[in-house]
Amino acid sequence: MITPVLVVSTVLSARPGAGHTSGTALAADTTTVHTALEQANTPAVITLVTGGVALLVVLTGGTPWRFARNVITIVHEAGHALAAVLVGRRLRSIRLHSDTSGVTVSRGKPEGPGMAFTAMAGYIAPSVLGLLFATLVGSDLITAVLVLVALLLLGVLIMVRNAYGVFTVVASAVVLGLVALVAPTVVQAPFAYLLTWFLLLGGVRPVVELQLKRRRGQARDSDADQLGRLTAVPPVLWVLVFGVLTMSCVIAGGLWLLQPLAP
Repeated sequence: MITPVLVVSTVLSARPGAGHTSGTALAADTTTVHTALEQANTPAVITLVTGGVALLVVLTGGTPWRFARNVITIVHEAGHALAAVLVGRRLRSIRLHSDTSGVTVSRGKPEGPGMAFTAMAGYIAPSVLGLLFATLVGSDLITAVLVLVALLLLGVLIMVRNAYGVFTVVASAVVLGLVALVAPTVVQAPFAYLLTWFLLLGGVRPVVELQLKRRRGQARDSDADQLGRLTAVPPVLWVLVFGVLTMSCVIAGGLWLLQPLAP
């Protein structure tokens, strides 16, 4: 991209008086573009644009949602895995499937608070992580977000046990690497904001989808149904708990992200 500019500059400068004029115009154009990029990269603009894109993907569904939902699945299963480790269970494997479902297997007591906590962690994990990221990006800690994403992907990659799961995690890691190491620094903040909004908003839709499946008699072994058997609390109430927690994260995280727009 640099070579054509140098060639044009050389040709124009061969004409008396043309080099100074073209150089001034080029400098003015460069300054204008740079100023426009700086204005577009303000927190307020980034918040509105990335939030709108994330909301559009979540609400419209279709191919963009099916593709992006793999991110939600990775975090969902990572939530199960982390919860299992925290309560002293032995983590065995993670599997991610092409229909955006996933399975996390751990060993330990088949009942009790530890198992219940492990089962509950999946559906709320994307929203909780989104809330954490909202506090970080709101404090201008973009690098911290990228590092946490890298650690999450590494942890899942170590435990994943099927080919599609490996492909999904590696593909996500490649995108992260391009943003963190190759792309200009001005790309990192929009990426972190977009990911944060998507985790917050995208964490709600699977809860709605879960209840719709349950009403059709499907998903009889879902996390909510497992919790129902473990706690004697009706599964529909667990779906309600998922919904309340994920929406609470959307509200709290959204308020944090929208701070730049406050007067």
